[in-house]
Amino acid sequence: MDYRHPPVRKSMHARIVQELGIEIVSGRLAPGERLPAEARLCESYGVSRPVLREATRVLVAKGLVLSKPRLGSVVRPRDEWHMLDPDVLFWTINSVNEGEFFRSLLVVRRIIEPAAAALAASNATDDDLARIRDAFERMSHADTPDALLAPDLDFHRAIMSATHNDMLMYIGHMLSLALSESIKLTSRHPDTHALSLPRHKAILTAIINRDPLGARHASLVQLDNAQADAENVLSAVYQE
Repeated sequence: MDYRHPPVRKSMHARIVQELGIEIVSGRLAPGERLPAEARLCESYGVSRPVLREATRVLVAKGLVLSKPRLGSVVRPRDEWHMLDPDVLFWTINSVNEGEFFRSLLVVRRIIEPAAAALAASNATDDDLARIRDAFERMSHADTPDALLAPDLDFHRAIMSATHNDMLMYIGHMLSLALSESIKLTSRHPDTHALSLPRHKAILTAIINRDPLGARHASLVQLDNAQADAENVLSAVYQE
C-alpha cells in the first residue's frame, strides 16, 4: 500500500474520521480551534448527528479532539496527540514534507534502535537469533528494492522482539508503518542493496557475538548512513 496516496474509504463514518483527521494533523484545523458546527458537517457529509458524533468520538480516542459541553469539539494541542496511533501516523505521513518526516523519525530511531540492539545482544534467545539471521538472509537474496522492504522490516522487528521488553516490542510494532516509509525513501538510492547489507550484517554479527556495545555502535553507523542515503535521494529530488 502507498501510504502517501490514501485509499478511498468505503464507509461514510471512516471517511469523516479520515478527512477531519487529516485537516487536524495538516494544521488546517489548528490546536484550540473548534471543528465546524455539527449541523454544517451533517449537511456537508449527508449524515445524521449520531453518525457524526461517533466519528468525533474516534478523533477524541486518538487524542486529536476534546469535546466540551456547549463549546463543541476543539482540536487538542499537538503534544497531546496519540502520534503512534496507526491512523494518526498515517495522516501525518500524508500531510508533511517527506524530508521533514524522515528527519523527525530518524531522531526517534537514534534514541530507540541502538539501545534495542544492545539489549538484544544481551537478551536474545537462540530462536531470536535465528529470526534475525533469517531476515538478513532474505534481505541478501532480495533482487529489487521492493523485495528488500519486507525482510528489512522483519530484521528490525526481530531485534525489538529479541529485547524481551514488552514496551520496546510495542513501540517497534507501532513504528512499523513509519519505518516502512523510511526504508522506501532510502531504497531509492541507486546502490541501496550493496550499501544496506554490510551495515545490517554488522548489527547481526554483534548481536550473535553477544556484544552490546558493538551492536549499539553498528546500529548508530547504520542510521548515520541511512541519513546520508536519504539526504542524497532528497537532494536529487529537489534539483529536478
